Amino acid sequence: MLRVTFLGTGTSQGVPVIACPCDVCHSTDPYDKRLRSSVLVENKETTLVIDSGPDFRQQMLRENVTRLDTILFTHEHKDHIAGLDDVRAFNFIQKKPMDIWAEPRVQYAIRREFAYVFAEYKYPGVPQINLHRIESGCNFKVNSLEIIPIRVYHYRLPIFGFRIGPVTYVTDANYIPKGDIKKIKGTKILILNALRKKKHLTHFNLEEALDIVRIIRPEQAYFTHISHLMGFHREVQAELPENVFLAYDGLKIEI
Repeated sequence: MLRVTFLGTGTSQGVPVIACPCDVCHSTDPYDKRLRSSVLVENKETTLVIDSGPDFRQQMLRENVTRLDTILFTHEHKDHIAGLDDVRAFNFIQKKPMDIWAEPRVQYAIRREFAYVFAEYKYPGVPQINLHRIESGCNFKVNSLEIIPIRVYHYRLPIFGFRIGPVTYVTDANYIPKGDIKKIKGTKILILNALRKKKHLTHFNLEEALDIVRIIRPEQAYFTHISHLMGFHREVQAELPENVFLAYDGLKIEI
């Protein structure tokens, strides 16, 4: 069995957005409260997270995560890496460095943003991490979980989605090459970004995300990385096909 927990389903600013007067940001519906996008993936022997954004600590505490084997990074934007310092807690409990998987460009950004982690003379208590390289076309394993990197594009920035068994996770994309579409086909659960209804330069909008679902034809699709401009969760959900869902923070899927 594989379990996926949506740690956060919001875009880079989260929902509500600071100081925003819109109705969605002032909604009392908990489904309209969105931390920055990330998922927790678990089976009996492995626990991993995809991206550790600014809300990583809050997400780990909310879901009572007591063990973490690795973090996979899609790309280097702050809303996806900013919480990395908080792996210190797992270092202390597990008494070992945290395994981090990222492509070379993202590793460079991590080394720059968290330079103190890689200093020759480290300050006591800094995070301990082991960097592992992701390359296009090269599958890798985290314990028994095989990870298939999926190359997608965040406008002009190449980033990675990941297929893990029957689940594929793609965030911050507005284009997926045909060769990588083939890698996704056959997936049972597709998790895909859908920022808003209006077209956007760097993300799929709702219509474009639905087009990808029609191409992939998963059993179920879940949209994430959602902005306040999408509208109220319950209203948008009512407009979607019966096998397509707006994800929400804390949602759990078992496959």
